Parts: sequence; structure tokens; C-alpha cells
Amino acid sequence: MKKVHTMLSRLSLGMLLIAGMFAITTTGWSAESISNKRAAELRHLLIQDCGSCHGMTLKGGLGPALTPQAIGDKPKDAMLATVLHGRPGTPMPPWSNLLSREEARWIIELLYRGVDE
Repeated sequence: MKKVHTMLSRLSLGMLLIAGMFAITTTGWSAESISNKRAAELRHLLIQDCGSCHGMTLKGGLGPALTPQAIGDKPKDAMLATVLHGRPGTPMPPWSNLLSREEARWIIELLYRGVDE
């Protein structure tokens, strides 16, 4: 019975993640409403907090690389869902309690362009 409960829990989490990915649209990916001050804070968070798992140069560590070459073929919707909701069963935590959707989009756009630009 415990195996069934665990399987149902994982299935439920998976369905929530998929539903969240479909609910997120790529329209409005512009991050114009992010102030310069907040942009600097988000860049710092990306390097320090994300870098603690994805490597300080974002070339991989405990988590996968987040360079433009590594993520270029991944849909932005999926990346947004991962940032906001985490990845159940992995060390990737949800960041929705610290980041707005717009801020998460800004970070994702930065990752696709390259942090060093």
C-alpha cells in the first residue's frame, strides 16, 4: 500500500508540474519592469545562489550547466516552471517564494543570452 501511495504522490507532483508548464506562456517575456537595482540583485542571486549548485561559472556542479549552449534547446516555459516550482525528487528547490514570475523570466533570459554579456 505504501508503494501505491508513493507512486500516486509522484504522479500527482508530475501532473502539477506538467499543468504548470502548460499554464505558463512565453508571451510577455520582456523584463522591462525590472529596475536596474533589482537586476543587479538578481544577477548576484544567480551567481551566488544558483551557482552554489550549478557551479560558480554556471558550467555545472551538483546541478547541470546553465550556459547558453547547455540550455539553448530547452523550452523557456519548462525552464520557468523549474525555477518557480523546483524539480520534485531532486535537489532543485522552488524559488516562487523569493522570485516573482517576471524576475524568474529575467533570470532565464539572462541565462539564454549568457551571464557574461
